[in-house]
Amino acid sequence: MLKKKKDEEIAEPSVKKKITFARSALIQFADQKQEFNKRPTKIGRRSLSRSISQSSTDSYSSAASYTDSSDDETSPRDKQQKNSKGNADFCIKNIKQADFGRREIEIAEQEMPALMALRKRAQGEKPLAGAKIVGCTHITAQTAVLMETLSALGAQCRWAACNIYSTQNEVAAALAEGGFSVFAWKGESEDDFWWCIDRCVNVEGWQPNMILDDGGDLTHWIYKKYPNMFKKIKGIVEESVTGVHSLKRTTDVMFGGKQVVVCGYGEVGKGCCAALKAMGSIVYVTEIDPICALQACMDGFRLVKLNEVIRQVDIVITCTGNKNVVVREYMDRMKNGCIVCNMGHSNTEIDVASLRTPELTWERVRSQVDHVIWPDGKRIVLLAEGRLLNLSCSTVPTFVLSITATTQALALIELYNAPEGRYKQDVYLLPKKMDEYVASLHLPTFDAHLTELSDEQAKYLGLNKNGPFKPNYYRSVAA
Repeated sequence: MLKKKKDEEIAEPSVKKKITFARSALIQFADQKQEFNKRPTKIGRRSLSRSISQSSTDSYSSAASYTDSSDDETSPRDKQQKNSKGNADFCIKNIKQADFGRREIEIAEQEMPALMALRKRAQGEKPLAGAKIVGCTHITAQTAVLMETLSALGAQCRWAACNIYSTQNEVAAALAEGGFSVFAWKGESEDDFWWCIDRCVNVEGWQPNMILDDGGDLTHWIYKKYPNMFKKIKGIVEESVTGVHSLKRTTDVMFGGKQVVVCGYGEVGKGCCAALKAMGSIVYVTEIDPICALQACMDGFRLVKLNEVIRQVDIVITCTGNKNVVVREYMDRMKNGCIVCNMGHSNTEIDVASLRTPELTWERVRSQVDHVIWPDGKRIVLLAEGRLLNLSCSTVPTFVLSITATTQALALIELYNAPEGRYKQDVYLLPKKMDEYVASLHLPTFDAHLTELSDEQAKYLGLNKNGPFKPNYYRSVAA
């Protein structure tokens, strides 16, 4: 994302997404003429100073791909592949996996009702006709449903993966077979990561006018490497999500009675602490912000400094978005078997580089799980090499991703169609009306029936009967 993050990703589902753009854009939503709400910060300019080297190769990853164990070692960059129609404008692991990927996409469609409804309602109007969207997200069955929806609404798309571990190779194959220009495979090197982004962007005769990004790397690459191209971008949509149950799935550890320290009590930290508490863990919290610290105390968590509990805790989880939160000094003092992991967006929170020294031995236990062994035999369990844990070791429910993907699609429609002058060069939040619309598209899945305000009730509350029902500053998750 263009702005420096601190606990922006949330462990609980939310329909709120962050929208950024470079220039002005154009539409209005079906029956409501609703603008994005300007974010009252100067983030837009400041965030562009973020170093490209802090890549989303350190972002979050996803569950294992269908045929990873049988894939050969030849780099996709060295292969010449074509789909059944003779198109070769892609670079993936193996085009022959397309049928498997198509089945996974079809399963995901069943759990993404809002996107499918949007596709059906707006397909005839083609609100994205003429849009050329370059994307950098996780390439999974769920994001494939989003990409195919954008295409059905008229957009041309070129895509790369935002993380070196997250791509489902069979899904990438299905997208390539379907005609999408996809450049991604599971297990990319960092050089591959940037090569794929550049291949996605740098193509003769194709000028993107929209960006869909997860982590900001694509945006920064275009901004730094192709400034003239960046000037022609109408809008940028940036999105992120996180969770905690992947830790349990990765380690098979019982959490009841375990002592856990969660570093940071922002949105991510709150979700992690709530999940850990529900599983019976003894939870400590570290914080720099007195307001968040007070919230932690009032939620029943013990507020400590990390050095006060580092010798006794069983699990350390970072959720700050900062750097060097857990340094070598702390890891030297950890107890044998302590689990160390990161829920922040990049791998800067845990000083993993300090562990790559001759006196320490690394032992791979299984994918995304390593033992780091000290000379005296003590070992800690490091998950996902300090990268974001959520999807590297597990998955997010498809229904939750339906919410995030639908807001992304609607944000792209709004930005692409908004009239000149509606938006300035800044960071905006989705309007509450749009959040409510996305939520309403998902309610039929539960056979849910909304109560409607009478005219008298709406007047008493000072609301429109059709919404929005909450002010734009209202948060539907703990703040």
